[in-house]
Amino acid sequence: MTHAHTLKDNRTLFGFWLYLMSDCLIFASLFATYAVLRSATYGAPGARELFSLEFVFLETVILLSSSFTMGLTVYFAHKGKRALMFGLLALTFCLGTAFIALEVSEFSHLIQEGLSWERSAFLSAFFTLVGTHGLHVLCGLIWMIVLAIQLALPRYHEIVMRRLICLSLFWHFLDIIWIGIFTFVYLFSFIV
Repeated sequence: MTHAHTLKDNRTLFGFWLYLMSDCLIFASLFATYAVLRSATYGAPGARELFSLEFVFLETVILLSSSFTMGLTVYFAHKGKRALMFGLLALTFCLGTAFIALEVSEFSHLIQEGLSWERSAFLSAFFTLVGTHGLHVLCGLIWMIVLAIQLALPRYHEIVMRRLICLSLFWHFLDIIWIGIFTFVYLFSFIV
């Protein structure tokens, strides 16, 4: 690898880290908004009455498992083991899709019960925070499809590998954000 390629790799990864930090600021704002509005239910049920800890724990296990399979995808991509790489990327995609399906199910259940984001400030903050995370996961799934097509080329090159590393960083970042959501939004509602 030439010096020019290394410099471009470093710039790309630095730029991607800057993007992730800007996403941290977005989520920090959403967490702060939720913290301020979590008790503003205006007669609607609060978090303790609405959430099922078992259901959210299942979502958490699925998303954290997808982070593990994503890490293995990158590992086997570096080793040149294409079949394992594709299999694990497909498994990561399936786990991410299952997570999104559960989140959509939770949202649709709340809306069917008349508890949409319009009902209270608490629900507005909840739908915004959790929905923004879900939108990020959906974007990650689309990114996986595009990247899988690029990886399917007879010989994927360093640029595609760099994209895979960026996707992996993005996916792990989403897991970290979800741990914050699981703890702060769901778990604390049963403890506090």
